Amino acid sequence: MLLAIDAGNTNVVFGIHNGEKWIHEWRMNTLPVKRASEYEMFLRLNFLENNLHFDDISRVVISSVVPQLNSVLEEFAAASIKDEPVFLGPKWYDKLPVRTQNPYEIGTDLLANAVAAKEIYGGDTIVVDFGTALTFTVVDKDGLILGVNIAPGLKTAIKALVGQTAQLPEVPLELPESVLGKNTIHAIQNGVLWGYISMVEGMLDRIQQELGREMKVVATGGLSSILTPLHKRFDKVDRHLTLDGLRIIHQLMKDGK
Repeated sequence: MLLAIDAGNTNVVFGIHNGEKWIHEWRMNTLPVKRASEYEMFLRLNFLENNLHFDDISRVVISSVVPQLNSVLEEFAAASIKDEPVFLGPKWYDKLPVRTQNPYEIGTDLLANAVAAKEIYGGDTIVVDFGTALTFTVVDKDGLILGVNIAPGLKTAIKALVGQTAQLPEVPLELPESVLGKNTIHAIQNGVLWGYISMVEGMLDRIQQELGREMKVVATGGLSSILTPLHKRFDKVDRHLTLDGLRIIHQLMKDGK
């Protein structure tokens, strides 16, 4: 089995692929994690609960945008898995089916999204990733990453708003039916969630207008299911897109391509 690890700023996602499909996915808070043994204990408990055998993990691929976790993740993989892990970074980028003009300025999660967009969807794709940040990654049919746009994610925006004001409560990420806020909670939900719907729609329109052609739009990320009015603008909501990109990258690296 393949273990794919996607370490983001909010969560570390662990995905298990059995050679045909993703059979399990678990998340733990990114920080604080101090020891590699914490990852091993977390996974062993989840394996036990799902009647899986930890020793069946034969391959590991890792993406991390949290530098302070890199050494811990490397230690965990080296101690727990026999096969040498693929730890995605700029040294691998020239071996991938996508190209970027700024290899040291793009996150490995965005590279994984771009690889999946090229290999699964054929390129000419805008990947909208709803995570800690809201990102737009634009990949053409030849695998060239034409550009990336980054904005604060939904939770990040709400936490920033609540954290910087004295009287606003923290609110759930639920989309009100009416765009007119009748109370404080709905006012925040409308301002952020309906505001983000308009931002995503506007960004997609501007990108495609500048390129002069229609692009496929694929949404991913843990919060991609919340803004349901946007789903008509998406050709696909693919919550495993980043993990699939990591799976494809691992196969490419191990095949020596």
